[in-house]
Amino acid sequence: MKFREYEAKQIFRESGIPVPNSVLITSADEAKPALDKVSDKVVLKAQVDVGGRGKAGGILPATAENIADVARDLFAKTIKGLPVEKILVEEALEISHEYYLSITIDRAKKMPLILFSSEGGVEIETLAKERPEALRRVYVDPSFVTLPDFIVRNVIGTAPKEIGKIVRDLFAVFRSKDAVLAEINPLVMTPKGILAADGKIILDDNSLARQGISENRDLTPREAEAEKHGFSYVELDGNIGVIGNGAGLTMATLDIISHYHGKAANFLDVGGGAASDRVMYAVRLVASMPGVKVIVVNLLGGITRCDEVAKGIIEAGVSQPVIVRIAGTNEEEGRRLLQACGYVMSDTMDQAIRAAVEVIQ
Repeated sequence: MKFREYEAKQIFRESGIPVPNSVLITSADEAKPALDKVSDKVVLKAQVDVGGRGKAGGILPATAENIADVARDLFAKTIKGLPVEKILVEEALEISHEYYLSITIDRAKKMPLILFSSEGGVEIETLAKERPEALRRVYVDPSFVTLPDFIVRNVIGTAPKEIGKIVRDLFAVFRSKDAVLAEINPLVMTPKGILAADGKIILDDNSLARQGISENRDLTPREAEAEKHGFSYVELDGNIGVIGNGAGLTMATLDIISHYHGKAANFLDVGGGAASDRVMYAVRLVASMPGVKVIVVNLLGGITRCDEVAKGIIEAGVSQPVIVRIAGTNEEEGRRLLQACGYVMSDTMDQAIRAAVEVIQ
């Protein structure tokens, strides 16, 4: 789950990482009073979960004379499709140099990885691709609770020494928040010292309960519904709905759809031993996705009973065609129930998927 900028900066502030003065507002009427608490020159920063806010018009300068109008205009905007509901009124900075600093997880090496560059404020992916020598990469032994001095020195190189403390403090944030990413971009040099001008923290979703967070607000309503039922569910951009049991079988279904030049709308694994009501919720969930024109149900009856699968599909009663391939436990009864209700049955996974692709062509 992503923390927004104002939340990340609050965590930074509490952790000793210096940040600019700022006030969060939720209406244009709060803008002028906020400015009086911050500075006579400020920037208004839309608090939306997208990158590239500046280029999208989500970060605007303002003064005492125009701040109310600027705030009103910004609240009326959508930034990359997201409405602006909160704005951070932050002091404008006199920046003499920018740096980049982040800590993430290298999943291949299974280790925290610190990235640092003396060229912050840029698209870091582009920098890493075009000028990899400008990005310092330092791995951290997962057993380290704090960063040893030699690692900090390796991270910052010849950069100002005061950045070393920020590296240590950001590592403490990364550990304490169960983060998969803690980033400062840019970290800026100003007459007031070095400040985190922007911040991003992404939590490991598996740690939300430990962090005292009851709900993952990043989830769409359908993703939240899927989580409630315990489905493994990912939304894609196609028009063929997919329901399988087992990650391997469901992924194979997606691969074969692609092989036949179709586009899957989702990945949904109902898991093992799914009863009829669980299958019903899955079918209705996939059918509710905009653009889904046909649904492929591809289930292998082991501990899952095919007759339960059939009952769930029938009970769902969705409007889209549902093409079913089931095999295994109670297969004959499942087929009998579905055929009695007129559902399209296929003997193999390949047949079912080809039939689904033909529906959308």
